[in-house]
Amino acid sequence: MPKLAVLIPCHNEEVAIGRVVTDFRAALPRATVYVYDNNSTDSTAATAATAGAVVREAGLQGKGHVVRRMFADIDADIYVLVDGDDTYDAAAAPKMVDMLTSRGLDMVNGARATSAEGAYRRGHLLGNRVLTGIVARIFGAHLNDILSGYRVFSRRFVKSFPALATGFETETEFTIHALELRMPMAEVRTAYRDRPAGSASKLRTYSDGLRILRTILMLVKEERPLQFFSLCALLFIAAGAGLGLPVVIEFARTGLVPRLPTATLATGFVLLGVIALTCGLVLDSVTRGRREMKHLAYLAIPPLPMDDA
Repeated sequence: MPKLAVLIPCHNEEVAIGRVVTDFRAALPRATVYVYDNNSTDSTAATAATAGAVVREAGLQGKGHVVRRMFADIDADIYVLVDGDDTYDAAAAPKMVDMLTSRGLDMVNGARATSAEGAYRRGHLLGNRVLTGIVARIFGAHLNDILSGYRVFSRRFVKSFPALATGFETETEFTIHALELRMPMAEVRTAYRDRPAGSASKLRTYSDGLRILRTILMLVKEERPLQFFSLCALLFIAAGAGLGLPVVIEFARTGLVPRLPTATLATGFVLLGVIALTCGLVLDSVTRGRREMKHLAYLAIPPLPMDDA
């Protein structure tokens, strides 16, 4: 019988956490529910414990830090990760777990579906679509909601996940980790509702959106260095050509170089382009080696037996 664990990171969610724990204990009666309290100043921890959760502390502030601690501490075969704000539907968890086991997947993503106007704050829906589109274009994702906080993972995924992010950008990291190792994954639409009265979102629309975008750019640099540095090289060489072409035309016409500083700057840009392209070629080989090492670490973990029933 696979060992199930429900992981709930939370900070100041005393209004919602009791219902979240109760709902997931009812939906997955064989699972152990863990609540990781991230420096709450209210009675979140006590409320979760009363509802039947195993409560632990995560001292470093930020969801990424909490996820790293949870993945390191908890030993299970199947992991259900969900936010503690009572916006996700616990009734969808059995279906997601069954999909993971019956199809031999490593990640099932719960794509949020809602008709409630207040479920998404202004700008969140547009930002989610833009960021999802960027990841799909660069990494080939076939997901509709890469920022969902509701996912089911295999042991293989959790124990091979590097968990480098510190905040809400960890959801983007989940998706790219699965894509880079070509892990089998799927997505199901799950109900998404308003936060309960008295509960406030910790997500800051613009600053967290910029952090997520920065994370995507950093992951492109780390996981697609040839494309990243080739683009940089193209920009440098284009700038050099734009500055240097008039100088070359003038030299061909008169045999003189009257704008020596411009010629020097143009040469510098072209050299930077050549250096950037060289860096991309070298780092592409390094990245390939890193990806092979991560894949070997992934393969070293026994897979969950598929449920053929």
